[in-house]
Amino acid sequence: MSTPTATRNDRWPAQIKYIVGNEACERFSFYGMKGILVGYMTAQLLKGGLDMSDDKATSIFHLFVFANYFTPLIGAWISDKFFGRYNTILWVSLFYCAGHGVLAMSDLFHTPESKFNLLCVGLTLIAFGAGGIKPCVSAFMGDQFKSNQGHLLQKAYGAFYWSINFGSFFSFILIPRIRNEYGYGWAFGVPGILMAVATVIFWLGRKHYTRIPPTNESKRAGFFAVAWYALTHGRERKTGQSFWDVARNRFSNDEVNAASSVGPILSIFVLIPPFWALFDQSHSTWVLQGNKMVTVTLTGFWKNAFGWFFGNSINAENMQSTNPALVMILVPLLTLFIYPRLGKLVTPLRRMGLGMFFAAASYVVVAWLQQRIDAGEQISVAWQIVPYIFLTTGEVLISATGLEFAFTQAAPEMKSTIMSFWLLTVAVGNALVSVITSVLSTEAGGHSGAVSPGRFMMYAAMTCVVGIIFAVVASRYKYRDGAAAAAKV
Repeated sequence: MSTPTATRNDRWPAQIKYIVGNEACERFSFYGMKGILVGYMTAQLLKGGLDMSDDKATSIFHLFVFANYFTPLIGAWISDKFFGRYNTILWVSLFYCAGHGVLAMSDLFHTPESKFNLLCVGLTLIAFGAGGIKPCVSAFMGDQFKSNQGHLLQKAYGAFYWSINFGSFFSFILIPRIRNEYGYGWAFGVPGILMAVATVIFWLGRKHYTRIPPTNESKRAGFFAVAWYALTHGRERKTGQSFWDVARNRFSNDEVNAASSVGPILSIFVLIPPFWALFDQSHSTWVLQGNKMVTVTLTGFWKNAFGWFFGNSINAENMQSTNPALVMILVPLLTLFIYPRLGKLVTPLRRMGLGMFFAAASYVVVAWLQQRIDAGEQISVAWQIVPYIFLTTGEVLISATGLEFAFTQAAPEMKSTIMSFWLLTVAVGNALVSVITSVLSTEAGGHSGAVSPGRFMMYAAMTCVVGIIFAVVASRYKYRDGAAAAAKV
C-alpha cells in the first residue's frame, strides 16, 4: 500500500502544466515588449523630434521596470486580504492585456507627443497588470504541492524558471523581426495576443487548482498590521522582550510568529537590488552598446538554419535571446546534475552569494568591450555572448534560487507578501539605475554616460562589495524548513 502513495507524492500535481504554460506565454508578452522598448524610444520617438537621449531612454526604461516590481506589493495585499491568488491573477491579467492593446495603437498616431502619451498609458497598465500577478503566480504554484511534497519544489521552481526563459527566448528573436517587417504596431500587438492566450490557459485549469483563501477569511492579521503595532508601541516593550513581543498584547502568537519570520528573510533580500541593477541593463545599456557594434550577417548554413527566426542578421535586440537560451541550458544542468552531486555545499544562500560575483565579472567584460568601441574598433555584436555567460550564470544562481528560498522560508500566511518583497528587490535595483543615470548625466553636463567603461566598472565594483557583505550576512541566517536547516550556510 505504501508504494502507490510514495509514487503519488513524487509526482507533480497535474494542474502545474496550466501554470507553467501561462507563465511561458506571459513572459513572451512581457519580454517581447520590453526587448524593443529602448529601441522604440531612441529611434521612433527621437527621430520624430522628441527629446530622447540614451540616458533619458535608460531612465524611463528602468522606471518602468521599477513600477513592474513595485506593484507586486499591491497585488500581494489584494491577494492575501481580499480575493485570493487565483482571482487576483485572472482579473488583473485583463489590465495587462489592455496595456498591450494601447501600445499596439502606436502606428495609428503620427506625432511623437501622441506616441509618447500612448507609451505612458500602455506602460502604466502593463506595470499594474504584470506587477499585480507576479507575487501570486509563483506562490500559487507552490500552493499546488502537498506538505509531503516539499522535496519537489526545487525542481518545480527550476521548471517554472525554465518556462519563463522559454517564452522570453522566442520573444527576443521574433518580435524584433516582426517590428522590422510590419512596424511597431504589430510588434507591440503580438505580445498582447500572447498575454490573452496566457490568461485563457490559466483559466482552463480552474477546476483543478488548490486555492488558499485570503487571510481575512481566517481573521488573521497581516505582516504590516503586526509590524506597525510593534513599531508604534515600542514604549510598552519590557526588558528582555524582542521587537515583536510587544505585538502579542494585541495579536495571537501565530500572527506574531508569522510576521516575525519576515525580518530574517528581508535581511537577505536587502542585499539583492545591486544584482538587478546590473541584470536589467542587459535590456537597456547593453542594447545601446550593441547598437554601436557590427551586426552578425547570416550566410550559407547559418542563414538556412536560423534565417526564419532572425532574418538576414542578428542585431543588438536579438542578442537579448542569449540570456534565456543559456538559462534553459543552465537550469536543468545545475538542478538535475550539479546541485545533487554537491549536496550541502550548494545551500541556497551560497548559490546566491556566488551569483553576485558572476554578475560583477560580466560588467568587467562589458566595460572592456566599451573601451574598445570608444577607441574606434569595429567589434561584432557576437562578443556580447561572453558577458552574457557570466551574467546568466549569476542570474540562475540568484533568481531561480531566490524563488525557492522565498517560498520555503516564508510562513504560510506570508507567502504572497514574501514573494512581493522578493520582487521589490528588482524594483529597487532598477530605481538605483535610473537615479545613478540621471545624477551622473547631470554632473556630466547632460552628455550620455550610461554606456561608458567607467560606469560599467562602477557597477562591477559596487556588486563585488555587496557580494562580500552578503556572504557575511548569509553565514548568520537560520533556515526555517527542516531540510535546509540541517545544512549550515
